[in-house]
Amino acid sequence: MQLSPHFKLVEFTRSATAQARHIDNTPDEEQIKNLKFLCDNVLEPLREQFGPIIIGSGFRCPALNTAVGGVKNSQHKSGEACDIHLPSIEVGKKYFEFLKKLPIFDQLIWERNNPRSNHYWIHVSIKRSGKNRKQVIPLLNKHS
Repeated sequence: MQLSPHFKLVEFTRSATAQARHIDNTPDEEQIKNLKFLCDNVLEPLREQFGPIIIGSGFRCPALNTAVGGVKNSQHKSGEACDIHLPSIEVGKKYFEFLKKLPIFDQLIWERNNPRSNHYWIHVSIKRSGKNRKQVIPLLNKHS
């Protein structure tokens, strides 16, 4: 299923953990509408600016969210959030600055596994209904 001109549902539902644990990670109609809204308002503008981007984690059903250690109130479960893979810190800085300027988003968080890790990603979320906070949380230490 095509969610937007450049994003397919499979990009948001594939998961090695779900596959290994035989978890059905299929979103319902409302969650798909949320994913489309995320694509149209956040990911398509990012892609238009920078070219193809990779979704590291997208939709998570409750069982998958628990299996990967996601927080209980994760917006991934509602299809309102995704984690964007960063090919480099330099590209990540560009993505982050661009996303901060979008007219609508709920959260923008630069994350990594742990302080010694070089695995970074950007978590971005948006609400189709309700208030979008435009909350920005940069990486707490320097981007290096």
